[in-house]
Amino acid sequence: MGDGDADQEPYDRAAEPTKQAECLRWRVRSLTNDPMNPYQPARAASWGTSDRGDTRDRFLVRTYNTLFVAILAFAGIEIGLFMSGLAPVIAKALLGTSWFLVLGAFMVVGWLATRAAHTAESKVAQFAALGAYVVMEAIIFVPLLYIANAYAPGVISSAGMITIAGFAGLTGIAFWTRKDFSFLGGLLKWGGILALVAIGASMIFGFQLGVFFSVAMVGLAGAAILYDTSKILRDYPEDRYVGAALQLFASVALMFWYVIQILMSANRR
Repeated sequence: MGDGDADQEPYDRAAEPTKQAECLRWRVRSLTNDPMNPYQPARAASWGTSDRGDTRDRFLVRTYNTLFVAILAFAGIEIGLFMSGLAPVIAKALLGTSWFLVLGAFMVVGWLATRAAHTAESKVAQFAALGAYVVMEAIIFVPLLYIANAYAPGVISSAGMITIAGFAGLTGIAFWTRKDFSFLGGLLKWGGILALVAIGASMIFGFQLGVFFSVAMVGLAGAAILYDTSKILRDYPEDRYVGAALQLFASVALMFWYVIQILMSANRR
């Protein structure tokens, strides 16, 4: 061996893994800091956020599609009952029955349907609960629609358009502002209790609640739409779009009921 070879350091094979690890760490750091690297942690996180947003968007689409189908089903049932001649029979039967029993049955069915739509694991059970709720709403609406159709023609279609416009406007406010309307929960709770007490008292003592009560109930329904929409945007699990649609349908039906009452009162003057 020559002198030049003697001056070279001997090859240390034992140090090779350490050098490879150091090279690997350097490569990872260079990839991480490379703005063109698609595997950066920050970009991966943004993809995760995008997936979460896509899932929420699908949930919203499913919720409002289900609500739309429920409203169409409600309208279809009512049209079928009136065209078949069953509406007068149902109206007379319900008007001749204690409304305490009717409302009590409606509240029980509504509670069971709402609970099933929010807790059942099976989608079939959830949709069955929604269907039962829509049918119950359609039946309890028959006396009001029968009277409105007989004594105030045109009121039903006008009330429908007003309700749709009100729902669209309130939904737009909730979506545009993204405001948390959960503070309305307490108002809705106590407002609902007071409304039930007032309705019960009117049945017992035979007095009319009047147009101002109907206006207040339309306001309560509007607050319920804001509250429900806020919860749908923020809190509802993505697999509970049927329950979310049921909540919105109940609020829309409540508004529709009292808008009809207001228009009928105005038509009598």
